[in-house]
Amino acid sequence: MKQPLDRTLYTRAIFRGNRLCFVIALLFTCAGTMWNLIVSYLLGYILDIMTTGNLAQLAHTTLFCLGLSAVIFLSQLALYRAKTRFIHRGLAQYKDLAFSHLSQKSIRAFSQENTGRYLSALTNDTNSIEENYLNQSFLMVSQVLLFFGSLGMMLWYSWKLALATILLSLIPIAVTLATGGKLAAREKKVSEENESYVSMLKDLLSGFSVIKSFKAEDQVRSRFAQANAWLEHIKARRRWLYFLISAMSTCLSFLVQFGIFLFGAYLAIRGEITPGTVLIMVNLCGLLLSPIQTVPQYWASRKAALALMDKLAELTAQNQQESGVSIPATLSQAISLDHVSFGYEPDKPVLQDLTAQFQAGKTYAIVGGSGSGKSTLLHLLMGASGAYTGSIAVDGVELREVDAHSLYDLMSLMGQDVFLFDDTIRNNLTMFRSFPPEEVADAVERSGLSQLLQARGEDYRCGENGVNLSGGEGQRISIARCLLRRTPVLLLDEATAALDNATAAAVTQSILDLTGTTRIVVTHRLEPQLMAQYDGILVMRDGRIQEQGSFSDLMDRKGYFYSLFTLAQPA
Repeated sequence: MKQPLDRTLYTRAIFRGNRLCFVIALLFTCAGTMWNLIVSYLLGYILDIMTTGNLAQLAHTTLFCLGLSAVIFLSQLALYRAKTRFIHRGLAQYKDLAFSHLSQKSIRAFSQENTGRYLSALTNDTNSIEENYLNQSFLMVSQVLLFFGSLGMMLWYSWKLALATILLSLIPIAVTLATGGKLAAREKKVSEENESYVSMLKDLLSGFSVIKSFKAEDQVRSRFAQANAWLEHIKARRRWLYFLISAMSTCLSFLVQFGIFLFGAYLAIRGEITPGTVLIMVNLCGLLLSPIQTVPQYWASRKAALALMDKLAELTAQNQQESGVSIPATLSQAISLDHVSFGYEPDKPVLQDLTAQFQAGKTYAIVGGSGSGKSTLLHLLMGASGAYTGSIAVDGVELREVDAHSLYDLMSLMGQDVFLFDDTIRNNLTMFRSFPPEEVADAVERSGLSQLLQARGEDYRCGENGVNLSGGEGQRISIARCLLRRTPVLLLDEATAALDNATAAAVTQSILDLTGTTRIVVTHRLEPQLMAQYDGILVMRDGRIQEQGSFSDLMDRKGYFYSLFTLAQPA
């Protein structure tokens, strides 16, 4: 049973192996606060020197100020270096954890989700967390220390003025804290709308060729404009609330500042503070008011960032498949279907009452017209959905109860849609893993990929989703990828559809010649010399198994398969 994910896992990821950088940055942040207080003291001290006219004391103070400036400069460099390193490592580990939890989902779980939500969470939301949680955490610590440091010095110089400052400061703090929850809610709303926007944009870009071929540019532009306008409207509402909080803080801070100055003037008139003390108090007042104005905003932004982390934790926890029965990466008996029915929507069955058996080590072809359910059957065998009725058993173990990771050790699927990364041919072939050279060479040879590698080399970049290659070249890479993995069960869905007849026949023969592997092949190619080599053929029609048997048996029956075969032969 998987443990539920929560925000603490992600905050721990940020600090894992990163605490030293955090502590160093925090110490230099504290030092930065101390420099501000020392500078305030020096300004008053210099003013008092001016009233005494002591040049020697002024010279010593000048040297001290120069040395202090150098120390402050070096301290700030160390602060930014430590803070940058902390944020860099923390964000990398945060996103690594999120993607790690995402990659642990099964095909069944991931197919139920909107990828736009993940794109938004790992881009836009992460930027918000960087600024509003990580970076502003240091700023908030600095401002809080500055507040108490300034207040302490004010108490030392004049407790009356310090007390007045405390009472006046409670007003803006109460007002801005009361509005922080609303800002967090609007930040979350922006994140949700950004998910929809990113998902729509991804669809539009993926379907660019379809849009152009159907001349649907105006309709698509209109759809984009509506989604874009709505997102910017939601962002404007969030921005307006943030500016409103900021304006309220600024206005109240001015009122507090006027009150403190007026009361300080009253004390000065009564002779309770000196001219140097007046300057120190004026500067400390500014340092004190800065946290009053900014800390509530930082706190509201922090709450908004934490809400985004909660959303990511919830998102990565959704549809997590519970651990099931772990099966060995070997098929010793058979994959059995017993009265299996399935539909993507209620009352709209795609597969109906399928009963069949795929014995270990044998080769099977699944044939039939378009829409007969061939591809759906392969995806069910791969564990894409558990919403079927009847039973699918792997060596007697019900597929719904099988742990997804152990299932992927047993089976691999090559679908109709070939996906290639924007990387080299070799990395697409090996899926970024290391294999013995002889195994790679064998997979290349069997898939008919040798000519492409000779012409372009294994370091040739395929482009985004294989844009630099032809459909047939991409399909050869996908076939080689499956052959290289050498899982005990190999599922191929129209694996040679984009290849010419001669190459397709050679690749299919290579698949048929594999030993020790159970092969289930969806194909529309009905060449007699290849069909005769399959141990069994399932003929599907309207979601049902119309016929099944060997090639010779099906031809002798002169049924539905015989009709398909006859129509497929060249005139």
